[in-house]
Amino acid sequence: MTDHLTLLQMNDSHGYLEPHQELFYAGGRQEYRMAGGYARIAALFEEIRDARRDQVLAFDCGDTIHGTYPAVQSKGEALIPVLNALGFDAMTAHWEFAYGPEQFRKVAARLDYPVLAVNCYDEATGDLVFLPSTVCEAGELQVGVIGIAATIVDKVMPPSFSEGVRFSLGNAELPGQIAHLRDDEGVDLVVVISHLGFPQEVQLAREVDGIDILLSGHTHNRLFEPAVVNDTVIIQSGCHGSFLGRLDLTVENRRVKHFDHSLIVVGEEIRPDPGVEDLVERVMDPHRERLSRVVGETRTPLNRNTVLEATMDNLLLKALLDATGVEMAFSNGWRYGAPVPPGPVTANDLWNIIPVNPVVSTVEITGRELRTMMEENLERTFARNPYEQMGGYVKRCMGVTLYCKIENPPGHRIQEFFVGGKRLDPDTVYRAAFVTGQGVPSKYGKNREDLDIRAVEALERHLARGPVRADLVGSVTAI
Repeated sequence: MTDHLTLLQMNDSHGYLEPHQELFYAGGRQEYRMAGGYARIAALFEEIRDARRDQVLAFDCGDTIHGTYPAVQSKGEALIPVLNALGFDAMTAHWEFAYGPEQFRKVAARLDYPVLAVNCYDEATGDLVFLPSTVCEAGELQVGVIGIAATIVDKVMPPSFSEGVRFSLGNAELPGQIAHLRDDEGVDLVVVISHLGFPQEVQLAREVDGIDILLSGHTHNRLFEPAVVNDTVIIQSGCHGSFLGRLDLTVENRRVKHFDHSLIVVGEEIRPDPGVEDLVERVMDPHRERLSRVVGETRTPLNRNTVLEATMDNLLLKALLDATGVEMAFSNGWRYGAPVPPGPVTANDLWNIIPVNPVVSTVEITGRELRTMMEENLERTFARNPYEQMGGYVKRCMGVTLYCKIENPPGHRIQEFFVGGKRLDPDTVYRAAFVTGQGVPSKYGKNREDLDIRAVEALERHLARGPVRADLVGSVTAI
């Protein structure tokens, strides 16, 4: 018997309710174009569902209810009506835990579809916090779906994210869940929706038999061609809702016989769904005046699309140096944050850059600690064992210059380290700026001081001085 199934994937939309600027590559140049918007995503869903009748399932791989001003100010609740209107069949999570596990449970309870996490446990009872799996019907097919939340939530994220819960990798739990779905539930296909990150998920597919489809998240990969690993088809679909992943499957005898894949750009040519557009407008309207205010001008395109250093973070770091008067600054290697092309910068852009608006802080830190901190960060970014990769891109730096060999073993990647043009002295105490909770982990340095200014205000003050540049300067260079 031959059946057909279409899977739709969204991952890492980060609360981007409306169309926004997105960076596209065009051969030897970069282009900025408007993309995304939940009303356009809804229109695509509706068009595909209408064409494929009951043979469509849609999944969200997480990083959905956090990342923009309306999302953060409402602790994710503002997105609930919009997400329910899109009609997903299941989701998993990462930044959803930023509001604390209890708030995420509250949000999850109001969604019309289940949150799945085979690897998130209540510390007190040992029970799973969310369902590990569900079974979805699509035409004549029974599809087993397993969720894996980001394992890093209780390892490198602020402690409040994981209060009362712990996370495993999920690889130990998967075989039992697959057997349950195949043998007890009698499903025809097994789909894993994951937020581990593409390198980890490739390793997972190598190790675990029986996964037909793996929908990947976290690392913002634009996979124009699926990866096929151990008979598992893996896709990931960019970020910010700028892309939608589509897999059309031919299924015979409980196996994928053939597949076609499209990475769909959610472009301006797509007519938005009026109902979802109205829901989005209700969310955005109270914030329009505040967020549309022009606060300055950038002459450098701002984005976070580069691993070692990024122009968007260079702007943030310059603002931190301005606000503190210290000699160096550090911030987290975040991936999220819609690009800002050269021209006006709005308050909305600043909140997209750093939506939690943390306090600006300073710390005294020795040269020896600086080197150890950066070696640790390079290992978490480039670990040879994918399961040991934790977090986003390389920690962002200003006022220091590192030359490193990425291929070297842990603790031996940094070849040269300079501060203000002078070689790093391991015994010298330096002063560094960062934003509270990110940038300089609490185990490094002493005499931490929280200043009476937050990140968005620091950015506004920096931009108020006149047009800014935030070009790449080689803070971290691979040699």
